[in-house]
Amino acid sequence: MGTYFEYLHTVGFEETNIVGNVYYVNYLRWQGRCREMFLKERAPDVLADLQDDLKLFTLKVDCEFFAEITAFDELSIRMRLVELAQTQLEFGFDYVRLNPDGTESLIARGRQRVACMRGPNTKTAPARVPESLVGALQPYVS
Repeated sequence: MGTYFEYLHTVGFEETNIVGNVYYVNYLRWQGRCREMFLKERAPDVLADLQDDLKLFTLKVDCEFFAEITAFDELSIRMRLVELAQTQLEFGFDYVRLNPDGTESLIARGRQRVACMRGPNTKTAPARVPESLVGALQPYVS
């Protein structure tokens, strides 16, 4: 298995529900944040291309939960490339609690399918995944 891109996060009160555990929608937000931080750190030219003509459409997202987490839990959201097609990508995400004793616990696992598109907002069409993005993702192939 390849390496992963890691986004570290500390859970805040605003991410929990009245019972005190993390509200499910935050897991999806963290997938998006991890993907954004990957682009910022590993593929900044793709961010520039997003300001121009490139669009990344999220087609599908899911998350399977294994354990509860609460405020101030320390997390590692780990992203890998699961599939690379001509115009689409699929990412896998592992949500890992970093326990105070130095151990780790897998608390959830998710996926995200993304399509690359180009063109004006009313006439977007599928486009090849940019070569620079393909290159930046190579170390993270699962």
